[in-house]
Amino acid sequence: MSTQIAAGSEDQREASSGPAPAAPKRRTLTLRQRIWRERWMYTFIAPGALFFLVFAYVPMLGNIVAFQDFSPFRGFSGSPWVGVDNFVGIFNDPEVLTALRNTLLIAFLQLIFAFPAPIALALLLDSLMSNRVKRMVQTVVYLPHFLSWVIVISVWQQVFGGGGLVANILGDLGVGGFDAMTNADTFKLLVVAQAIWKDVGWGTIIFFAAIAGIPQERHEAAAVDGASAWRRIWHVTLPGLIPVTMLLLILNLGNILTVGFEQLLLQQPMVGADAAQVLDTFVYFRGVLGGEWGIATAAGLLKGIIGTILVLSANKIAKKLGGEGIF
Repeated sequence: MSTQIAAGSEDQREASSGPAPAAPKRRTLTLRQRIWRERWMYTFIAPGALFFLVFAYVPMLGNIVAFQDFSPFRGFSGSPWVGVDNFVGIFNDPEVLTALRNTLLIAFLQLIFAFPAPIALALLLDSLMSNRVKRMVQTVVYLPHFLSWVIVISVWQQVFGGGGLVANILGDLGVGGFDAMTNADTFKLLVVAQAIWKDVGWGTIIFFAAIAGIPQERHEAAAVDGASAWRRIWHVTLPGLIPVTMLLLILNLGNILTVGFEQLLLQQPMVGADAAQVLDTFVYFRGVLGGEWGIATAAGLLKGIIGTILVLSANKIAKKLGGEGIF
């Protein structure tokens, strides 16, 4: 009897309480409301976005010059269209072929020697030196990055030029005629060495951060298993650097044909155009100084197309190999 009374009272409570209230629906914000909610974030993004819009994307509209016999006095609308004649002229111009050959050779040497240099330096500083020595070396190797190419070339001229420090030392030893700054045969190696000296310290910043992100437990486990310092670098540190290295490699491929305009322009009078003419200096001399705007723009557009193809191809290959890529 008491059980029936309890069951009846339970039914009455359920009937009086009614169905459970539904969960309140989340209000969907409009695009304008979402922008206003994140207004401070967009405020911080705006300067960078405006920079790329004004100095990167808007100037891309000027690529129509590559298909015109352009004259600044006639403007875009008044200059006649010539189709792909400027591109045909590029491939029939021996100076363009020389510039392209020099560009590809310097880019290849930089990819082989300059790109791995920050990785090697970061590993060396992280593994073989104390913290005090590491900080001192980091400060010293960072400094050249903040020097202009005018100063860098002047410093190298004072060291490796015909009247520089090395030439004087070799002259005292009876070896004369040393002048690395005017030797056209070794000029491309000199360009790569200058780029490494100037930027290798700056490039180590990213790899130091990547090394710091590798869990310390992996190094400790490898040490417990008896792995030496070099084995830990090979089996722990280097695999941890692969994602960052692939990302930087893909991004660098987009600018692989940009091998240093100011650096080469300053040294071209010393070694000649056959050794120092690249696509960037060709565009400057033929376009800005020579007034052949169509040819110069076509060469620049061709360089951009090649860089885009390299980035897309490298990103696809990275994904096929199991990497993440950049998009």
